[in-house]
Amino acid sequence: MSARELVVLGTASQVPTRHRNHNGYLLRWDGEGILFDPGEGTQRQMLRAGVAAHDIDRICVTHFHGDHSLGLAGVIQRINLDQVPHPVTAHFPASGQHFFDRLRYSTAYRESVELTEAPVAADGVLATTGAYTLDSRRLSHPVESYGYRLTEPDRRRMLPEKLAEHGIAGPDVGRLQRDGVLGGVPVEAVSEPRRGQRFAFVMDTRLCDGAFALAEGCDMLVIESTFLDEDGRLAADHGHLTAGQAARVARESGVRHLVLTHFSQRYPDPQAFEDQARAAGFDGELTVARDLITVPVPTRHP
Repeated sequence: MSARELVVLGTASQVPTRHRNHNGYLLRWDGEGILFDPGEGTQRQMLRAGVAAHDIDRICVTHFHGDHSLGLAGVIQRINLDQVPHPVTAHFPASGQHFFDRLRYSTAYRESVELTEAPVAADGVLATTGAYTLDSRRLSHPVESYGYRLTEPDRRRMLPEKLAEHGIAGPDVGRLQRDGVLGGVPVEAVSEPRRGQRFAFVMDTRLCDGAFALAEGCDMLVIESTFLDEDGRLAADHGHLTAGQAARVARESGVRHLVLTHFSQRYPDPQAFEDQARAAGFDGELTVARDLITVPVPTRHP
């Protein structure tokens, strides 16, 4: 199976720092690449992280604040300059169509790639492929913002010892998987359920139903934690989460691996975000994101 991993391109909130670029995240999922929230400088961060324009199949923008979208112009032009051989689909809030148009055509270049615009206007399914369903939920931010979620279809894992008991081997295994029964043996007798993996991307938002719905049962949740808990009033006023609130979403939603990101430049010590997330009761895998790291999606449950 191809890698399932998150490549972190940038982790700053509104103001970048010497060590943190504006946002940018590439999810590799079975040979497909989904680029989330390309902020300013994303094209250069891609070069540093070993991400090529050819790796991008889909772009998902949560909202049109600059730290989440100013990199669109460069990324789209790079996709065309490198003549990416496959179509690319872009999702973004429909209310920001004029922002997308300005960024897409901000300067002169030659369009050589099929870029399909698929604006998001409501909660629901955006795309269904053989590898996942992509859906969106509205978040709570001063401008219209949507989070995204990938859900792999549930399937069944074949059990070699059970197949051997029933004398099923070779091409017959594929026939059984396709037809559901072979020679009176149902597929349930020689297999067990295999839960599909789930990934969610939640950026600028207050606590809201949409954030919890996106995170529910996820193997990996990438979520903003702009502020520390002592600045909760600032977080609420500006439409953001604290580290403790982000951990609460993960804890109550049964998330396995929590990735905190989108940090305000006011905090010099990233360890404080992990400390507050743990204090809020999250005891799963936890990553305080840094620019240019790669975080594997957790392996499947046994």
